[in-house]
Amino acid sequence: MSPTAALYDSNALRVLETRAAATCADGASELMQRAGQAAWRHLLEHWPRARRIVVACGPGNNGGDGYVLAALARGSGRDVRVVRLVAPRSELARRACEDYLSVGGIVEQFNGAIPTADLVVDALFGIGLSRAFDDAAAALIGAINAQPAPVFALDVPSGVDATRGCVAGPAVVAEHTLQFLAPHCGLATGRALDHVGTPGSASLDIDASVFAGVPIAATLLRADALADWLLPRPRDSHKGDHGHVLCIGGEAGSGGAVMLCAQAALRCGAGLVSVATRVEHVSPLLAHCPEAMVHAVETADALAPLLARATLLAVGPGLGQSPWARMLLDHALVSQKSLVLDADALNLLAATPRALPSNTILTPHPGEAARLLATTTAAVQADRFDAARRLADAFKCVVVLKGAGTIVAAPGEIPRLIAAGNPGMAVGGMGDVLTGVVAALRAQGLSPFDAASCGALLHAAAGDAAVGDGERGLLPSDLFSHLRRLANPRMHR
Repeated sequence: MSPTAALYDSNALRVLETRAAATCADGASELMQRAGQAAWRHLLEHWPRARRIVVACGPGNNGGDGYVLAALARGSGRDVRVVRLVAPRSELARRACEDYLSVGGIVEQFNGAIPTADLVVDALFGIGLSRAFDDAAAALIGAINAQPAPVFALDVPSGVDATRGCVAGPAVVAEHTLQFLAPHCGLATGRALDHVGTPGSASLDIDASVFAGVPIAATLLRADALADWLLPRPRDSHKGDHGHVLCIGGEAGSGGAVMLCAQAALRCGAGLVSVATRVEHVSPLLAHCPEAMVHAVETADALAPLLARATLLAVGPGLGQSPWARMLLDHALVSQKSLVLDADALNLLAATPRALPSNTILTPHPGEAARLLATTTAAVQADRFDAARRLADAFKCVVVLKGAGTIVAAPGEIPRLIAAGNPGMAVGGMGDVLTGVVAALRAQGLSPFDAASCGALLHAAAGDAAVGDGERGLLPSDLFSHLRRLANPRMHR
């Protein structure tokens, strides 16, 4: 599997579908046949023992793909039933339905329950769905989700927005989803991840020329992509070659946050790491992490020499929103140093918006993103790609929008989407570790966009590596040993 993949939105997929059909001898009908055949092969690969198959077909071309699969399954001797609400409405779907009926296929009107099955195939609604479900469609989706057999979704789980990743109402929860032509950007982020199951894609044997000039919505990054950024160091390296990160934060009671940030920066290869924090945190920090240079900073005069020596500033972990916190952030912003801003640095920025240096990296979670955009968390989650883009454009910097399917955006760049991470990482302190990871990589010379992308991927991959004993109870500090190993990918091949 490639470490990266191009993701497309629904508009681009429609263009691809039209172009692809034009290359087929029998046009769109042949393309539908290829989709149904690809789905049948996927079914045989993952559920070879499924004998009783129910295919829920919608009225459009997604339903047509389902009829093709149903005919193939019927021809192989399976017990196949198609369940539907209405007859096909598109010409292609009607032809596919007729072909299915011609081989003795059975079609049933949905009566409130799904027949007993070994596998249910969702071929109800594809990427073209643009309306809310009526009561009958909602009831059919509810029945699919309520029955015990695994669900296989064709192209997109019905009810999931294939571009934005949001789920506005009832939606099918699939065990596998097979995307046709190319992967869909919306199925790799946000609530969609709870519906897609294991994603797959089928190119339908379309020539690569079909994709020429069609805009990519995002680039998916898998863990293997780390090796493209994290190259072995020269033998004559010294600590000055790898940057000096200054972690700024740790209001009274929150010293652990800035400590996690500093440790993460060290584990990811920063040559030097300093910490500017409250006086009461100096001794605990030194005892726990003697590699960090920890300074009590209560005034701007105490901060100034630390700013002068640093390559990059990581501001926000445990910072708080007191006058002390505002003083630290204000001086960091005018220092002209490279910045990674997180946590309360973002909340202070939302309260008092201002221009940022162009090489700044912001790492908000959806709630912080909502405050920066003066909107709601629900609105951010309804279209994570748009929220990340608007933040990047508004602040003219790189943005890491955290969450399931983290998105990295920057002005003028194709967004990058992180295909790693797990729910166990939803715990306080994980963001502080990410701040340190990104800061270390930026200090070592990666561009802001690459440091944010590599850092988000490294952090998420370490979370996946650390989750062996279970998601619940995963601690941010559990990532440290995995960060070190994954930050040296060419040593572990």
